[in-house]
Amino acid sequence: MNRLMVLPLLALASPAWASPPAGIDARIEAVRAASGSPAVAVAIVEDGKVVLANGYGVRKLGAPEKVDADTIFMIGSTAKAMTSAALATLVDAGKLGWDDKVVDHLPGFQMYDAWVTREMTVRDLLVHRSGLGMGAGDLLYIPRGSYSRAEIVRRLRYIKPATSFRSGYAYDNVLYIVAGQVIEAISGQSWEDYVQQHVFAAAGMTHATTTFEQVFANPNRAQPHARFGGAVRGTGPQRLINEQDHLPQSSAPAGLVAASANDMARWLQVQLDSGAVPGGKRLYSETQAKAMWAPVTPMPIADLPTLIAATQPSFSAYALGWDVQDYHGTRIVWHAGGLYGSTSIVVLIPDKKIGFSIELNSEEAAPRFGLMYELLDHYLGLPKQDWPTRYATYRSQRTATALAAVNLKAATPAKVGPSLDLARYAGRYVDPWYGPVTVGSGDRGLTVSFDPTPGMTGRLEHYQYDTFVTRFDDPAIEPAYLTFNLDADGKVSRITARPVSPIADFSFDYADLSFEPASVK
Repeated sequence: MNRLMVLPLLALASPAWASPPAGIDARIEAVRAASGSPAVAVAIVEDGKVVLANGYGVRKLGAPEKVDADTIFMIGSTAKAMTSAALATLVDAGKLGWDDKVVDHLPGFQMYDAWVTREMTVRDLLVHRSGLGMGAGDLLYIPRGSYSRAEIVRRLRYIKPATSFRSGYAYDNVLYIVAGQVIEAISGQSWEDYVQQHVFAAAGMTHATTTFEQVFANPNRAQPHARFGGAVRGTGPQRLINEQDHLPQSSAPAGLVAASANDMARWLQVQLDSGAVPGGKRLYSETQAKAMWAPVTPMPIADLPTLIAATQPSFSAYALGWDVQDYHGTRIVWHAGGLYGSTSIVVLIPDKKIGFSIELNSEEAAPRFGLMYELLDHYLGLPKQDWPTRYATYRSQRTATALAAVNLKAATPAKVGPSLDLARYAGRYVDPWYGPVTVGSGDRGLTVSFDPTPGMTGRLEHYQYDTFVTRFDDPAIEPAYLTFNLDADGKVSRITARPVSPIADFSFDYADLSFEPASVK
């Protein structure tokens, strides 16, 4: 067979990558409906062109208003790349360098270790290698913290590191809040105003917002939902979350952005064109585009269960607001995001100039990760698999295992304790980085209030020995074990904590807390 005959045959055998899967609207709607997610919004960009931007489902359970391509969703940590992009514009302007020392821009910045304080760079803020433990400091603003952005940054100095500086990967949010303060210090604008003007407006993201005030002013918004109220989050029927009980604005640089499918389509275009904006302008330079995608911190790769083992990468690393890894040998640049009742994912296949985003007003895995891998398989010409069903099954099994573990512990406590009369546990206790909790004793028995977090209140139910379980008044908050440590005189000397659920979100970093009686502070 001569060469001229081989080429047409190869062309016929190649999959049609440059178009979305046939029947994609019906497929997305079927996956959404099967998962119970009230709504999904999807944007796909191919070679600079928007080939899909659409919404499916309703903004709120029990209400008729449907989502569309302009409905805004909270996108969580996929917005970290937007904070990085804002910094990139300052780098292009010559006002900042990625390897500038943070203290040169924020003189009051301080980590627990003085050497780390001196050496921490802007790049370090973005790549999860600070030495802080996973999710460290998140309770300063989760679920509804009262601290200002400046106060959150100040309290970093009291959080003990989990590892040495730059020795390993541990995802954090709090250093992106510091990055937001860097933007403010250099630009003279708040993070909110700077990102709105220099990222969203510049990119043509006309509905994207950086403040909850703007979110609530837009009637075309998807409201958050989740399964909670049982012993483990993720069980029970889908429920509406009170959207007024949102994270504080102080945490915004870590991921408080709302955007529509049309907004995300513009964002994908900018990413895939190395910072170029349709119309001939630039959001940031090609140099900064490469810098933001350059892997910095290697990420550990855990073995995945058989159901989803085919998604396991060969390499994985964190860049400046992006995960970089391979999928069956092809590099992908991506990030997932999650807030209470809202989740998202953004995926780029740079070598094929293809990108897509998926937004949900729920915490369901099947539409987010399932559709992600279906689209990746399609665009990479891989065999089709029912990833939504696989992810639904995996999530269901994981939740069931966690629930069984929690129920077993609840049913088999040691029949010992408490050591003291309940009134002797009452008092005000203080953790160096989080602040105070108040333990009360009254008609409800023992109660607890995490004072810096409005609404984080509830009863303390005895478990065993001097350990109690929090029964928070807000069922959306992860329960915790609180253990009262007694000194030789039988007085409470310390309270430690840990989550009840083995799959609790890492942002409920109870294990980092160590409260002492306020009188000794």
